[in-house]
Amino acid sequence: MTVHGAAAGAAILVMGFADAALAQAPAFSSRVEAVRVDVLVTDRGQVVQGLQPGDFEVRDNGVVQDVDFVSLQQLPLNVILALDVSASVSGERLMHLQGAGLALLERLTGSDRAALLTFSHVVGLREELTLDIDRVREALGFVIPKGETALVDATYAAMALGAPEGGRNLLILFSDGVDTASWLTPDSVLASARRSDVVVYGVAVRGRTGSKFLRDLSELTGGGVFEVESTRDLSETFLRILDLFRQRYILSFSPRGVSSSGWHRLEIRIKGRRVTVNARAGYEVSRD
Repeated sequence: MTVHGAAAGAAILVMGFADAALAQAPAFSSRVEAVRVDVLVTDRGQVVQGLQPGDFEVRDNGVVQDVDFVSLQQLPLNVILALDVSASVSGERLMHLQGAGLALLERLTGSDRAALLTFSHVVGLREELTLDIDRVREALGFVIPKGETALVDATYAAMALGAPEGGRNLLILFSDGVDTASWLTPDSVLASARRSDVVVYGVAVRGRTGSKFLRDLSELTGGGVFEVESTRDLSETFLRILDLFRQRYILSFSPRGVSSSGWHRLEIRIKGRRVTVNARAGYEVSRD
């Protein structure tokens, strides 16, 4: 099969798998009674703790909302690893990537779940979300780099792996190169991200990837983008992301005075303080 033929086959598999999974993926209800948002608050790179509901100002489409609940409660995590295993990720780079994945899995608790998806020009689901972390470790050891890079297709499939109920969904998406093989468009995947509650952190090798898609995706979902100097830095970066995610506030409010459907732009700030607030850009409520 030619590369383009293989990519076409991969696209069909991705569409079939992801479309089915997104039907059950985390999404905001068509009748939203409460909105839950993961919020990271930092001051010059340090996480700000001890905030209460009254410290937050939330605007939904410009309308100030009453914050019902703020917590740093350590809910179980659903950690999805989506890893670029194209031909450029071989030899030492593959060892670094596998080591970073193993280091992250080692930090998960007994109530956390993990999933593994890999991609070249073919997107492969290695392990669905599971409490059996050993299965994910084993799958990580059988990765063989080859082919091109379908970053956008892989993102769509990876977001579909988030659990619709229970826990908090974190997607760590690593790529060391530009997208050369996706069939889906960035805009279509970003539109799907608007309907998902998966928080996406992109990890890219500095100077080797066009990261606009990753930046747009992370901004939309409330995550971030980390650029590493080399794959030697991946373990530290993966662990940093996990640590930051565990320190995010869970904020809840019941929308009032706004439309019951469509895109809701969120603005979140801390009253009286100049700090950095990182949260999803908004949420979308579908019409019945």
